[in-house]
Amino acid sequence: MRTGFLVIISAPSGAGKSSVCRALRARDGSLRYSVSATTRAPRPGEKDGRHYHFLTREEFRRRVRRGDFLEWAEVHGNLYGTPKGFIEKETKAGRVILLDIDVQGAAQIVRKRSGDVTLFILPPSWKTLELRLRHRRDTNDSIRTRLTNARLELKEAPRYQYWVVNDRLERAVGQAAAIIRAERLRSCRQAPRPIR
Repeated sequence: MRTGFLVIISAPSGAGKSSVCRALRARDGSLRYSVSATTRAPRPGEKDGRHYHFLTREEFRRRVRRGDFLEWAEVHGNLYGTPKGFIEKETKAGRVILLDIDVQGAAQIVRKRSGDVTLFILPPSWKTLELRLRHRRDTNDSIRTRLTNARLELKEAPRYQYWVVNDRLERAVGQAAAIIRAERLRSCRQAPRPIR
């Protein structure tokens, strides 16, 4: 049986990591997606359990105390966490899991686990990033916070194994898919096969 692994995808808000993850899953039905938990309010059209597990701060803290998260962090004033049980079950079954996560959470996971893949999605320019955030219908305060945080997040990009610039979504998705294909073929992820 193949060894399962995480593909940890990070990016500043507005760089397109969620769009890349959705397109990767549409291309490859075998990819699993880890739905994160958060205390932030749902955006229009978001559904609990599909986009995020929306929790109260009290429930989130209760799950932290129980050890239910592989990682958790406060980002943009809200709490986010990765449910540990799903990750353990799916990787043991040999599956590849996409994890759309901030740089703080990614750093926590890399310290705890080995053999996972890290990929950073870069915007083509600062101006493009700002325009994308303005089209998301966030408040001006939220946009300012996200742009400030983006500068800090971009400083973490050198810690990632792979970079993909999201100037055109189809090209970015193609590059990310190629990375996943190559990582699946690594000898350390293959079951030993007798030569006949």
